[in-house]
Amino acid sequence: MYHWIWRKLPGNGFMRAVIALLLVAATVHLLFEQVFPWLEPLLPFNDASVSEASAVSR
Repeated sequence: MYHWIWRKLPGNGFMRAVIALLLVAATVHLLFEQVFPWLEPLLPFNDASVSEASAVSR
């Protein structure tokens, strides 16, 4: 898959590397701005709680 993407990018090796880095940055930005906020309420990670009974006495 990555070889196919690399072959489809225009330019020489340097330009391909720059474009590939921009594609990675755009993908990460899309994930953090759109996908993760939409997915966050569906994940059970924020359901954890600590009560007084489970706290360690000193």
